[in-house]
Amino acid sequence: MQKWLPAVEGSQGPVYLAICEALDHDIGAGRLKAGDRLPPQRDLAEALGVDPGTVTRAYSEARRRGLIAAEGRRGSFVLEKHASTPAMASIAPFDTGMNLPPIPQGNPFADLFAETVAEVLRSPAAANRMQYQPAGGAPVDRQAGADWLAARGIPATEENVLVTSGAQTALHAISNSILKPGDAVCTGPFVYPGWLSICRRRGLHIVPLDADDEGILPDAFAAACREQPVRAIYLVPTNDNPTTATLPLERRAAIAAIARQHDVAVIEDDPYGRLAATDIPPLASIAPERTWHVTSLSKMISPSLRIAYLRAPHVRDIMRLAADIHETTVMAPPLNTAVSTQWLLSGAWEQLIDQVRAECVARQDIVATVLPPASYRATREGYHLWIPLEGEINPFELVGLLQPLGVSIVSGESFRVPHHDTGRQAIRLSIGGTLSRDKLTRALERLDAVMHHRDGRNGPLV
Repeated sequence: MQKWLPAVEGSQGPVYLAICEALDHDIGAGRLKAGDRLPPQRDLAEALGVDPGTVTRAYSEARRRGLIAAEGRRGSFVLEKHASTPAMASIAPFDTGMNLPPIPQGNPFADLFAETVAEVLRSPAAANRMQYQPAGGAPVDRQAGADWLAARGIPATEENVLVTSGAQTALHAISNSILKPGDAVCTGPFVYPGWLSICRRRGLHIVPLDADDEGILPDAFAAACREQPVRAIYLVPTNDNPTTATLPLERRAAIAAIARQHDVAVIEDDPYGRLAATDIPPLASIAPERTWHVTSLSKMISPSLRIAYLRAPHVRDIMRLAADIHETTVMAPPLNTAVSTQWLLSGAWEQLIDQVRAECVARQDIVATVLPPASYRATREGYHLWIPLEGEINPFELVGLLQPLGVSIVSGESFRVPHHDTGRQAIRLSIGGTLSRDKLTRALERLDAVMHHRDGRNGPLV
């Protein structure tokens, strides 16, 4: 049914919501029935005199409400009223403490994901895509990841790149491959908890290095290497989690030179590199012979993908890594891998990352209007804040204050290297995930009131 035209004249609020409300009304009134085909988005946009993006957002909202379904190139079709199950309709976001990329307005990821899945399932290779895959990924998927890495100057081919089910799986494989209990591993004073848990499980000796607002200090790294045999250094070079520090190029080059001098392996966890407006060369492009590079689509596009790419320095390392990946997770999700490969080959990944980046910038603009500029640290294209706490502010009080608004907030103690006293408490505040801009503003205003405007008085116990 391609003649449907929603009545949106005189409607209050955003046009895309008016279109969705009209669709819901016409379904309820029987003007549209289950199975009816809606007009193509461009045709409806032209008929209404609106931008095609407005109709795209309207259809996306209608899918979220369970009113319609998209079937790839066949178009969008009306569903049975209330076709979604109660469990699907009522599922609510929950805080896992993870740092999640923000969902751009209109959720374009959901639309593109649905379309690409449909394309994959209609392709001649659909049956093979639904089977067990080779450990570390099929050749076509590994090559797509290698080409993606090579575009940043990283020497990468199908022979030294693996596809994994998320970056944590890749980090586990690296630690099992090159580290043994008792090995010394350098890090910053605050570290991604996933790596801390690996170090604990493997019995590794963490050597925390002094750092500033730009990250680890090369002189501290050199001193540590002179004092003891260091096996590896772990770092997040761009928008460090949690401190938001980004290593400038000269500091990356200095760390690479020190690693060469002392034969130290570099474990480069780079989940945010491509979100940055300025792409600084990764260490894997500076010292490829010793850098184990991990990058993930989960942190740049959506955690639902669970797809990461692990680049090893040498081909000889790959079989050992692939065996470890098979022992822990068997393989990356095959359908998600196929979707990711499609996006890497078509260039659609760039559009998705651009959309997430734009949403990050919009949210950082909100942060800048509420919080004093010197009270927090952030990367403009990032989606978390590092907030040092002054005086006697209790980080756990802030957690209890903001979590009811849906804000993910974690005490800095979760990131601190064991037995290392930095002398100051902090929190990591995530501004991504399903959190709306309105709720983000409310949460930041509440945080600002507690941190800067309560005149030393304790918060009430309620």
